[in-house]
Amino acid sequence: MPAIGAAPAGPLRRPGPAARCLALLVLALHLAGCASIIRLPPPPPAELEGIEVLGLPNARFWADGDPAPLRRYLEQVLERQGAIAQGQGPARPAPSHFLALSGGADDGAFGAGVLTGWTETGTRPSFTMVTGISAGALIAPFAFLGPDFDGQLREVFTETAPGDILRLGRIALSLLFSQSLADASPLAGLIARHADERMLAAIAAEHARGRLLLIGTVNLDVGRPVVWNIGAIASSGHPRALELFRSILLASASIPGAFPPVLIDVEQGGRRFEEMHVDGGAAMQVFLYPAGLAPRDIWSRSGLRRERTAWVIRNGRLDVVALEAPRGLFSITTRSARTLLHFSGVNDINAIYLTTQRDGVAFRLQSIGAEFEAPRPEPFDTGYMRALFAHGTARGADPASWRSSPPPIGLLTPGTR
Repeated sequence: MPAIGAAPAGPLRRPGPAARCLALLVLALHLAGCASIIRLPPPPPAELEGIEVLGLPNARFWADGDPAPLRRYLEQVLERQGAIAQGQGPARPAPSHFLALSGGADDGAFGAGVLTGWTETGTRPSFTMVTGISAGALIAPFAFLGPDFDGQLREVFTETAPGDILRLGRIALSLLFSQSLADASPLAGLIARHADERMLAAIAAEHARGRLLLIGTVNLDVGRPVVWNIGAIASSGHPRALELFRSILLASASIPGAFPPVLIDVEQGGRRFEEMHVDGGAAMQVFLYPAGLAPRDIWSRSGLRRERTAWVIRNGRLDVVALEAPRGLFSITTRSARTLLHFSGVNDINAIYLTTQRDGVAFRLQSIGAEFEAPRPEPFDTGYMRALFAHGTARGADPASWRSSPPPIGLLTPGTR
């Protein structure tokens, strides 16, 4: 009887195909485990909520946390708005308009087009608050600053090519030795060209008027959504404010797995840490404000009686598209992930709608129409994005295309598109 662990008696046999595949998989997983990101340790979870990034108060809020800090900050903002309204005389304060921009990768060309078409009508409002996730985060600063920045918005979403957004590595090597499939340096360069000192100064000026620009990321160390107060960062005068602004935009657009996570430096008690942030869409596809904020009583106490409207732009479809039935492992997994993301976004929109109804805020929704059917040969294809931008422009110029409630989900087949 052979000893335990000894090779069996008789001639050696070559391992079969199944054994060879298993061995390769084990090797791949082992090597992938070696591909850890080089970084400082993350902050202790118990201390996380007390950390002020760059020492700036109100630079960020936890979307899933206690709403009290955000409530206190909103009260300060309303005081600024009230002071401005008093200086404008006894007339009733102008209506407030909130804009929520969803994620959507290259489908962000739709939201950029909507804003441009809206400008052409002469009815696009100045938004009191703008929120953005992922692709919506890249649109949000331009939307916040108004029509004067439409030219840059058009350039970002109609003049870029795949190589301007990402640089794909060799898939096998990326899976084994990297934290992502693509190099995000082209996207970082695109952000740096537009998110400059001029933009930061303009955001600070609008923040002083009581307007809010909020960008969502996910802190991957603890798996929690973070809402960044870009106006407070811009107004701080901190020498690293621009660097932080760019990092937040890059993190919010960094799809996990496709782009590497973004590390943000923080300090606490004289100790240095790094937080790992990724695409805000990992937690929410679009957001307005946390439901627990319940701002209606804050608005009432402020004495600012005004109409309020929430405009939600989904950079994607609401209907589901009929495709060939999945059969293999990859197609089943891919379809399942797409379905999960699709209905995650739909549920976020439904949550916003219910929140606005509770708080007395009018609701308006825009999304890619069933009639749009341009081909998409690859992600961030310039031709596809230009066609989608034009579609968004047409819908933004048509007031009737906005919905006042989320529609039922329909099924699009090749014959109906």
